[in-house]
Amino acid sequence: MFLGTVLTRNPRLVDFAAELHRTGQVQPNTYVMDLDAVEANAALLAREARRWGLGLWPVVKQVGRNPELIRAVARYLPRFAAIDAPEARTLHSAGVRVGNVGHLVQVPHRALPEVLARRPGAVTVFDAANARAVSDAARRLGLVQAVLVRIEGAPGLVFPGQEGGVPLGGLAEFAAEVEQLPGVRLAGVTGFPCVQCVPNSEQPRPTATFALVREARAVLAARGHTDLVLSAPGVTCAATLPLLAELGATHGEPGHALTGTTPLHAVDRDQPEQPAYVYVTEVAHVLADGRPALHGGGFYPRARVESALIPRTGARLAVQRAPAENIDYYRLLAPGDARPGDTAVLAFRTQIFVTRSTVAVVAGLAAGSPRLIGCHDALGRPLAEVAENTGRKGGGGP
Repeated sequence: MFLGTVLTRNPRLVDFAAELHRTGQVQPNTYVMDLDAVEANAALLAREARRWGLGLWPVVKQVGRNPELIRAVARYLPRFAAIDAPEARTLHSAGVRVGNVGHLVQVPHRALPEVLARRPGAVTVFDAANARAVSDAARRLGLVQAVLVRIEGAPGLVFPGQEGGVPLGGLAEFAAEVEQLPGVRLAGVTGFPCVQCVPNSEQPRPTATFALVREARAVLAARGHTDLVLSAPGVTCAATLPLLAELGATHGEPGHALTGTTPLHAVDRDQPEQPAYVYVTEVAHVLADGRPALHGGGFYPRARVESALIPRTGARLAVQRAPAENIDYYRLLAPGDARPGDTAVLAFRTQIFVTRSTVAVVAGLAAGSPRLIGCHDALGRPLAEVAENTGRKGGGGP
């Protein structure tokens, strides 16, 4: 999906990733992240957000909650969106603040005291029961916690496994109950996705869910609530910030913009964000019909991966589709010039936190002095720490 773009715009990343694997500094199933490119993208987004009067809460699940990348982004975008309680912990450990937590995954009731004690800017709630739980936990801590209302998505726009939210028609009743809770205050609304790329053209457009969220804010405003947040996540990048501002959003939540890997970036290589990662793996074996099999572990089902580069030969081989029930042991390529042990470099859309991959962070590419900063697992833990906790010894690789 992104291999052509990264070869055009960040070829040193491809070359260095291949070298790291060839020399054994990283193992197959490793995402190699360009720290400088991520930081430059964060700086760009911060400038553009100021220009349009928007706040941004960056999201880091897709880069494996990596502490090196978190700290680089935080230099320009200091408050993050945490999708769940474990991510809130990781952000806290990296020394940054949480702007919003609970939008995609509600904070478990038993985790609320810990999460609220770290003073997130807002907690998103899907229903009155979760609002009551937040209020009770906040009151015990002596706090009044700002909450955002997740509005139920428009029909046909809710991703499986992401159901939930307050229906627009039930918002007034919900608000009347929450307004009586002593530990919370209604601070705004959100929904997902508020922006999507149109299939085939990949041009970003506001969704019907965005319209519902805007109506929801009007309902709360009519009840006397002021300074309301409207967070409109979905394809948040430099190109969509004017749209968010035009439609009255106060916040966006950039994720793949930090690595130049939104669907828009796949079709438009002139987008200002730089491609910032590749996936490096290895040919495990070649089938009798000539199809090379790559070591897996990092292939995301929604990745739309198209091709793999074999640096030894320069071959670009098509990646064959895998069914949804596939276990990610291997991924097959079309027949071509590849042999066991060959490095393979790919670039595709990912969510590293749901893989079993390693994340290798590199720096100095643009200056011509590339270096490996460190390696972490898919949840942001240093590999040396993981080895120590599991009783394994030695080895810099995963």
